[in-house]
Amino acid sequence: MKLSMKRVIAGLLSLAMVFTVCVGCKEEKSELTKVTLNEVAHSIFYAPQYVAIENGYFEEEGIDIDLVTGFGADKTMAAVIAGEADVGFMGAESSVYMYTEGAENHAVNFAQLTQRAGNFLVSREPIENFTWDMVKGSDVLGGRKGGMPQMVFEYVLKMNGIDPVKDVNINQSIDFGSTAAAFSGGQGDFTVEFEPSATALELEGDGYVVASLGVDSGYVPYTSYCVTKEYMEKNGEIIQKFTNALQKGMEYVNSHTPEEIAKVIAPQFPESDVSTIEIIVKRYQEQDTWKDNLLFEESSFDLLQNILMDAGELSEPTPYNELVNTEFAKKAAEK
Repeated sequence: MKLSMKRVIAGLLSLAMVFTVCVGCKEEKSELTKVTLNEVAHSIFYAPQYVAIENGYFEEEGIDIDLVTGFGADKTMAAVIAGEADVGFMGAESSVYMYTEGAENHAVNFAQLTQRAGNFLVSREPIENFTWDMVKGSDVLGGRKGGMPQMVFEYVLKMNGIDPVKDVNINQSIDFGSTAAAFSGGQGDFTVEFEPSATALELEGDGYVVASLGVDSGYVPYTSYCVTKEYMEKNGEIIQKFTNALQKGMEYVNSHTPEEIAKVIAPQFPESDVSTIEIIVKRYQEQDTWKDNLLFEESSFDLLQNILMDAGELSEPTPYNELVNTEFAKKAAEK
């Protein structure tokens, strides 16, 4: 059967429209600016970041996020210094160390995500009415020397009159992320764990959360985003868009239920079921883990440096204005 000329033309026009739409999609995708983000760990502790990714807030700002996990602040900072990552997400102590070493192109923090420690003390046996003096004389699986998890742990011990060196045997030889497996294998009386490892140990019957370092240490600037000084000078617009997306993620977690948040970030944690993610989100939300905005305030930076000096990792304070820029966070909060 011969097709009429009108039908042929109509078909060609339809194909042309489809082709135009597809080309438009490709062009729209190509307009996104790729930003490599190296995170210190992949944890539900950083829920606002994953909400920003899964809800498309970065794409709305014209950014295509390439998320890489560094598995340790030292490795994440190394990637930022080497130019393998545009943005680093870790404890701000790394930028302090870098500055004190005399690096000219040092890291500058531009957004603070968490305001409490995200790790928990897990016991091998359930303990009702836990008090910190119960760790005296015990073996504890700790963190890397000079890292925020370990320093906050020592900070809490000292707050409770416990000498981290004399009163406790802290094992710092195990790689970050491997302590939960070591604990399950029989090492230690206690272990200091992030989520989802803390809850996983509970669900498997291998451990019991007895204390929150986030609650017991108070408000601490635990994790923040940084770029090199050179990157900031050249890419202010990208940093602003990045910060805008994070602010949207922050606002979401502070205005939605753990169930809603868990459903959004579930694709980031395929190894965990949504109900487990919800338990963890609720735990973090109840202890006021996330800030209302991304401003890294000077008082928080001072507290961080006091913790560093108390841990013997810093001899004298570094200048806040050299290591923190709040311009981007302020603008994001005003939008």
